[in-house]
Amino acid sequence: MVPMLDLKKQMEGLRDEMLREVAAVIESGQYVLGKKVLQFEQKAAEYIGARHAIGVASGTDALHLSLKALGIGPGDEVITTPFTFFSTVEAIMYLNATPVLADIETETFNIDPAKIEEKITPRTKALIPVHIFGCPARMDEILRIAGKYNLKVVEDCAQSFGAALGGKKTGSIGDAGCFSFYPSKNLGAYGDGGLVCVNDDSVAAEIRLLRNHGSSGGYMHSTVGFNSRLDEIQAAILLVKMGKIDSYNEKRRQKAALYNKKLLCGAGSSGIMCPPLGEGGSSSFTHVFHQYTIRHPRRDAVREKLRSEQVSSMIYYPVPMHLQPALKFMGHKEGDFPAAEAACREVVSLPIYPELEDQVIERICNAIKSV
Repeated sequence: MVPMLDLKKQMEGLRDEMLREVAAVIESGQYVLGKKVLQFEQKAAEYIGARHAIGVASGTDALHLSLKALGIGPGDEVITTPFTFFSTVEAIMYLNATPVLADIETETFNIDPAKIEEKITPRTKALIPVHIFGCPARMDEILRIAGKYNLKVVEDCAQSFGAALGGKKTGSIGDAGCFSFYPSKNLGAYGDGGLVCVNDDSVAAEIRLLRNHGSSGGYMHSTVGFNSRLDEIQAAILLVKMGKIDSYNEKRRQKAALYNKKLLCGAGSSGIMCPPLGEGGSSSFTHVFHQYTIRHPRRDAVREKLRSEQVSSMIYYPVPMHLQPALKFMGHKEGDFPAAEAACREVVSLPIYPELEDQVIERICNAIKSV
């Protein structure tokens, strides 16, 4: 079976260095908020282009703590996308704030800036664009809207480590950038982990307090915080992989380009819509293809053919946020966000990872075209 992701293949090239670094952490006797975490935070801040990078326990915590540090609380409204993983909305609700949804663009699956402004009310305090599948959202328009209405912008970069827009890395563009290091991510740990990137010194200081029970040390607690610390072993693993991330992402882009070519995207009447690879000029962006996601009106037939050919596929995401059982209280119904609903009916993600062989991509594409 061709897997969606093969982490064992990635480990083959890293084994000796990885085991050496993990062993060094174990022998150090320092396992939480130690030297490796500090080194990783410094390296990540430099790479992203942010003044501060703060390691936390997960991408969900990164969103939650960022929103709280930026002053979001009960009764506030936060606008985000209906086409995302549940944690994007979950983090808003942790603060007793209200999630408000705006529909997506058909081509990129990202929140549509043209749909945001009509959702703004006097209670709106923040926007959360999600750089879905590793494709940057249209941050220029989002920042323009945020500036007009004095809104905070929290980038959900869970799937976009290394992606860029106009030369700026995602995570450095808004008021906060939130990353996940879940093992399947482009930069993945061997467990949970997350990161917040910010430029404001006071916000960074608040997040550092919040991640550590509201304490900066000495058993003195200036606020009620959380237990959300990136551990030393995960930081050591991430430091090893950071040295490879640009190479990994470039290989993903190469695989995506081959998929687009072999699927004859935009040619004939196949009905296959492929993801954008990036474009030149002032609006240039770098897609890092956390997922390679196509769409087709006969998506289920495509998946059945792939299954018969021993090829894995996944649907990210089968149900939009407004139709999730846990969010019934929002009062939405089918038809409220037609672009997101159409995506949920038509998308299918195909195997993509740096070590995926080109001949396997050709085999996958031939199977899809036969449908």
